[in-house]
Amino acid sequence: MRDDTSASWAEGELRELLSLMMIGACIWIIGTQLGVFTVVLSFMTLHGLEHMMLLAICMTLGVVVAAVRKSLKLRRVMMARDGAQAHAEAVARHDAMTGLANRRLFRELLDMRIDGARGVPSIAVIQIDLDRFKPINDVHGHAAGDAVLCAVADRLRLVIPAGNTAARLGGDEFAVLFDYGIDTDGVSRLAQQIITTLSQPIPWGAGHLEIGATVGIALATVETSTAEALLHAADVAMYQGKRDGRSTYRFFQLEMGHALKVRARLEQELRTGIERGEIEPFYQPVVALPGRELIGFEVLARWRHPDHGLMNPADFITLAEETGMIADLSWSLMRQACWDARSWPSHLQLAVNISPLQLQDKQMPERVLAILTETGFAPSRLEIEITETALVNDLESARIALKSLQNLGVRIALDDFGTGYSSLYHLRELQFDKLKIDRSYVSSIPLGSERARLVDAIIALGSSLGLVTTAEGIENASSVDWLANQGCTYGQGYLFGAPLGKQATDLLLAEWSDKDGNVVLDGAAEAQRQEIAAEAAMRAA
Repeated sequence: MRDDTSASWAEGELRELLSLMMIGACIWIIGTQLGVFTVVLSFMTLHGLEHMMLLAICMTLGVVVAAVRKSLKLRRVMMARDGAQAHAEAVARHDAMTGLANRRLFRELLDMRIDGARGVPSIAVIQIDLDRFKPINDVHGHAAGDAVLCAVADRLRLVIPAGNTAARLGGDEFAVLFDYGIDTDGVSRLAQQIITTLSQPIPWGAGHLEIGATVGIALATVETSTAEALLHAADVAMYQGKRDGRSTYRFFQLEMGHALKVRARLEQELRTGIERGEIEPFYQPVVALPGRELIGFEVLARWRHPDHGLMNPADFITLAEETGMIADLSWSLMRQACWDARSWPSHLQLAVNISPLQLQDKQMPERVLAILTETGFAPSRLEIEITETALVNDLESARIALKSLQNLGVRIALDDFGTGYSSLYHLRELQFDKLKIDRSYVSSIPLGSERARLVDAIIALGSSLGLVTTAEGIENASSVDWLANQGCTYGQGYLFGAPLGKQATDLLLAEWSDKDGNVVLDGAAEAQRQEIAAEAAMRAA
């Protein structure tokens, strides 16, 4: 194929040359017939030249024109080729969406900076991972995710000092190669500035998108003297920041490597545990005040780990949220809890927490309805609890989803009230059925009147809006009496019972139900309830 192409090109060039020579001959014929060359011929005749010489000159001019034209054409081809090659090189080293350097170019620049330095260079690799990016992609679509990535790139260009490099490493991970010179404190300032800048709302449609950024920093040292080592160290530091609460920055420390391996192993075990059904629902009693009649249970997660035994939510819920596994975990818990509670007295309710990620899912009401239909659990017995922070991202979507659930007969409670961002506007627009007073307020009631006045105000607020209230974390009888006198509707805490598994809860209901199916929980019965729980645990083992 290449030989045929070359032959065709050469044939075309020959045809063009002959054509130009013929044009020269035609010019000579026309010029001769019209007498244009009379003067020239007279001159040439005087010097013994013939007509054929003039013809040769005209044809030679055609050859010259052909040569010049070919030269210009070759020049244009070479310039186009060089431009295409330069463009291809740029595309190969830059991210197509954001225009930032890609991982390949970042590594090359990092290698050049390290190799060109005498000793250890004064550089830092700042790795940036976006917080809450996956929920935006899942709920609002890839167009919203692309808009976020482009906005992040624009903000990084503005915030990093001139002469330094920002790159998109892939997905929602970015990096900055920062030459700090002798100002090591400048690394911390830049990291904090990046977090602050990227945490600003991003306009999208009629609203805005909320993200954050967690930053890991690795300074070039003797131990991290290669591009690969620096990138790995910054990645480890970034994950440490994730574990410490996100929206923060951490410098790499050698001991972080072990913690990262532990987290990676726990993440894989959690994923497997959810698939195998190792995450179980436990049930903590909720009672009416002041009579302490059992009105239902809050569903709490426990992980029956094959190696570590029974693990509390604090050990794995945050990890599930960070990795996006929280939705699968929560739907599994809700389904199992509805199956468990079908055989309990029909007046007992189930309170189930859902995550901010689930609340942003436009299919959330349909998923809840599917579980209720599958298990045959009455919607009026289900109560969905959401936290205040879940309302910040998209209030309108939350309102639509929660209203759809209420239309099914499901109750909606605002959990941990007083610890987040709720306002009277939220309470009015979303029309909750219940407020849950956070345990931090309830546990401090005996310590002083200031906290007591806050709890009293929350109860009064709920009453004025027609909402019932539940106080969490009740651990002493004096708090029960005070809350009941203030008008608090329900109570929950270790005074009435610790969270129990299905078998222990069944035994509790069987032991403490009267002939009408009512259950009254008293603090004095705690010892017997613990015996019931221990007996159930032995049977389960």
